[in-house]
Amino acid sequence: MKNTKFIAAAALSLLAVAGAHAETYEGVHPLTNGYSRAEVQSQGVAAARSGNAYSDVADSGVQTIVSTADRAKIQAEAVAKAHDPLQSLDRRAFFRDEVPAAYKKPSVSFTRQAGL
Repeated sequence: MKNTKFIAAAALSLLAVAGAHAETYEGVHPLTNGYSRAEVQSQGVAAARSGNAYSDVADSGVQTIVSTADRAKIQAEAVAKAHDPLQSLDRRAFFRDEVPAAYKKPSVSFTRQAGL
């Protein structure tokens, strides 16, 4: 019984030794660059200053946008939105994502009136 276990262990160890040889790593591509350090640095500086050649708008230059909106109208809308007390009211903060009626119309007036 002991001999068969010894022979089986020896056979497995021989198989493990035979299958455990390592390959050498030669890299992905062999090094074929013949540039000096200074040449590589100057090429890097030139590439950095040229911008992104793979961009969608690399060759388009400066783009101008012609707007048809009135500047005064946009400014008036921005001022009205900034003075709206309920502008940051998020419906997701309420039950079933529905803003209660009490919040929809502000009951507070922000203008002062003279009392009689």
